[in-house]
Amino acid sequence: METFAEKVIAFNSELDFTGSLPAGISMMNPFKEDKTILPLSAEFYKKYYHDHRPRHIILGINPGRFGGGVTGIPFTDTKRLKEKCHISYHGKETHEPSSVFVYEAIDAYGGAEAFYRNFYINSICPLGFTATGINRKEINHNYYDSKELTAAVYDFIIQSIQKQINFGVKTDICFCFGNGKNEKFLRALNEEKNFFQKIIALEHPRFIMQYKSKTKQLYIDKYVDAFRETVDG
Repeated sequence: METFAEKVIAFNSELDFTGSLPAGISMMNPFKEDKTILPLSAEFYKKYYHDHRPRHIILGINPGRFGGGVTGIPFTDTKRLKEKCHISYHGKETHEPSSVFVYEAIDAYGGAEAFYRNFYINSICPLGFTATGINRKEINHNYYDSKELTAAVYDFIIQSIQKQINFGVKTDICFCFGNGKNEKFLRALNEEKNFFQKIIALEHPRFIMQYKSKTKQLYIDKYVDAFRETVDG
């Protein structure tokens, strides 16, 4: 019987989008674009998920260029990978504010081992997007930023969530990072597909770091209380 880790690694290794995207939008697939990322992320999953425990899923939006887009691990930039997960990394250093917040919440929960024992993080769309911004610089793009993009990846999102539920994900509660458009989309999708009995939305880490950094501890406490209530309740 495959472990949770083996199922995640297989999912990542096969992750691919073969449809068409709107003009000006590109998809990031770190597992296809950089041969070092799959073994790097596999080391992480083997460390924390080498068991058959069911877990609650946390769904963000889609990977960013400096977190999951580099490490293959959602909300984990290279600094947190080394400092918090104690996994060696020798490539380009990246710093993502969302990752900073998530790992502060993980520390408050009890650390990476305790947290990942009970929770699995990914995104509603497990592959990220970029668009060409000012001065033709690539910028992060979200699956919900245009109706055309949402429609293009809709079936891919459904298939990806279902595959991840089959890892051994508990379906009584799903956590959603983002209580705006991300929550709205996930609730509508869940009404259609009945993936989860209940969705708990939390402010997105990027929003907290960008707009609420002075009261960050309040949000860390809110995260930890929600996670502990789910596990202990």
